[in-house]
Order: sequence, then structure tokens, then C-alpha cells
Amino acid sequence: MTSTYTTHAGTIVTFDVVVDDTLQNLSTNNIDPNNKSLLSLVNGFESGKWRRQQFEHFIWNNIKDTALSQTEKEALIGNEQTILTKSAKNLRLLEGDEKGGEIGEILLYGVMKKYYSALPVVSKIFYKQNRNDYAKGADSIHITLNSDGGFSLWLGEAKFYNSIKDARLDSIVESVHNMFIDDKLRKELNIVTSLKDLDLFIEDKKLLKDIKDKLADGISLDEIKQQLHVPILILHQCDITKNNADSFDEYKKKIIKEHIKKAEVFMKKQDSKFSSVYMYKEIKFHLILFPVPDKLELVNRFYTKAIFERDED
Repeated sequence: MTSTYTTHAGTIVTFDVVVDDTLQNLSTNNIDPNNKSLLSLVNGFESGKWRRQQFEHFIWNNIKDTALSQTEKEALIGNEQTILTKSAKNLRLLEGDEKGGEIGEILLYGVMKKYYSALPVVSKIFYKQNRNDYAKGADSIHITLNSDGGFSLWLGEAKFYNSIKDARLDSIVESVHNMFIDDKLRKELNIVTSLKDLDLFIEDKKLLKDIKDKLADGISLDEIKQQLHVPILILHQCDITKNNADSFDEYKKKIIKEHIKKAEVFMKKQDSKFSSVYMYKEIKFHLILFPVPDKLELVNRFYTKAIFERDED
């Protein structure tokens, strides 16, 4: 399956969905329970080269959803350059092992919006930059509207790694686990209900009230967990992608095999770590894997452009 997106500049961006299923269906290792899924996305190739520019178009087209509040975006409609400049100014531009993490967060927002039809009600890059008390916790908060008139809450985590060796997976399992400390989970809900962006996205006043009531302070976290989804995106450098000389179909077969294997390892680590999380089996986890050929090149190009855009005023 192919997911096609069009940027504001008219550029067509196509990512291929090579896996989209529950781990229970994909795995031969008796993954249990049936609350874990894998979404594997790949970028294409052209003339024997990975389509880097296409990937970058997607990141920069989605940056405003992560770095600006909805009020700012609405105020700047029609002025794309100003949107880009203000977005770049709100980037934290992480250093050390986390360098490039913003790219993962932006990609997660784009995938949530395009693939899951999610509303980006909390722009966490914006709030991490502007409010220190929001700096910890989920990297993204989204709401999806269900066909039955209800809603689901999504708390996401995103990383950009230079590999997905088994040992690298421990840190993101730890990060996701930290979201389920009761006080931290409650804080994430308070963020959703306290920001006016939610009012701007949800036009149905009855549904808006229902969302706020169900996420209010007095509600038990047990109720929240029954409608909670956790997308976990790992953007990662991949030798299969870097050294690909096969047809695209053969390349995708290799990625499918690799990603299913890594998803099994990840979810086993998560099961072990989450053994003490109450109602763990009620929470739906979505592992999203996206391979790239060279992390350093993408990060350096992103930082160069971000710094240039910051100085455009």
C-alpha cells in the first residue's frame, strides 16, 4: 500500500506502507496480548538513490504543526515564509545523542495526521520551547474522532537513532514507561484540557465538552487507559537502506523481515518493563518504524536549513 501526500508547494510525497498489522498476526513468537501493532513505512528510490529531497519536503511541510500553536498558524495563513521562519525559531535543536530528535517528532506528527487522521491538538515542540513545565512527557498529543461519535487519545514518543540494534531499544522503552507514572500521565491530560487549541480544532461543542469532561482532573486514569493509544516512532539509520542495490520490491521484503524481527524484540522488552503498569493490556501500542540511509547527513542538512530560516527576519 502507498500513502501519498501533497505539500503546500505542490510536491507529491509518497511513502510505502510495507507492514500494517498487529504483532499477534505478524509474529511466530506468540506475542500477547493483542494490543500491539507495527506500522512500517519506507521512502522510495530514484535512479538508484534514496529520495532524500522527498523525505525533507515532508518534514518541512509538517514543521508548522509541531512548532506553532493553532492560533499562530491561523494568524499567518497565506504567508508561508513567515510560518517557516517562526517555526524554525521554536525548534530546540537538540545536541548530543538526542541531536536530530526534532526530525523524529515532526515525522510522527505528519504520520499521525496523514495516516491516522489525527488532530494535532498539542504542538509539543512549541510548548517544550515556551513552557518549561511541558518539557517532559509525551512528544506528541493527538486526538482521533471515532466513527461512533467518540474519541481516542494518543500520547506519542519519537526517536531518531543511528541504528536499531537491540540495545538501543531500551532507552525508548524507558521513555514510554515514564509516561505512565500517574502524576505524569495526569499532567499530559491537563495540557490537553487547558489549551485553547482544542477548542479551535473541535467544532462540535457537545463533543468538545465530552472530551474535556472525560480528561478532567476528577476522572480515574483507569478510564483514560481504555481509550488510550501510544504511537512509538523510531526513525533510524538502516544498512539495508544505505546499501540497497535491489529492486524496490526486494528491498521492501528485506525491510519487512527486519522490522518484524525488531518489533518482536521491542515488544518483549516493553512487556517486561511494563509488568507493573496497571491495565497495561487495555492500552494500544503502535510501533512505527521508518528507515533512512544516513542519519548524520539528514541532521546536518536539517540544522543548516533551520539556522538559515531563523535568521530570515
